[in-house]
Amino acid sequence: MIYALDTNIITYILKNDIEVVMQYRKETREGNGFIIPPIVFYEVQRGLLAREIQTKLQAFKSFCKKIPVGDISLPVLLKAAKIYALLHQQGNLIEDSDIFIAAYCIINDFTLVTNNTRHFERIDGLKLVNWKKWITPGGKA
Repeated sequence: MIYALDTNIITYILKNDIEVVMQYRKETREGNGFIIPPIVFYEVQRGLLAREIQTKLQAFKSFCKKIPVGDISLPVLLKAAKIYALLHQQGNLIEDSDIFIAAYCIINDFTLVTNNTRHFERIDGLKLVNWKKWITPGGKA
């Protein structure tokens, strides 16, 4: 399985949140892979640069050496547009960045690790897991 890490999960890892770090290590030991969606890379990088947090920037740079950063492709852009249109028609829009992250995961068949399941649950076909709450949407704790 390949897990795509959402912005909040990377933030937890950079802050050494014990729950998330332990789950990340467990999944690593079990041989699961990881990727950083390109929009997530942008969100984390911009936040650290804006706050001028050099130690966290360095930690993030090191983290990105271990985990690849994905690329945006035309199929991802097309899927994102379809997700946007559907959510718009339903009157249930979420932020564009979340739509791009979801489209990236769906197109590449990745499972998104996030603590923001409330927004992402609106998107059909997206596989989610929440390491912070130790549940999968629709599952048991």
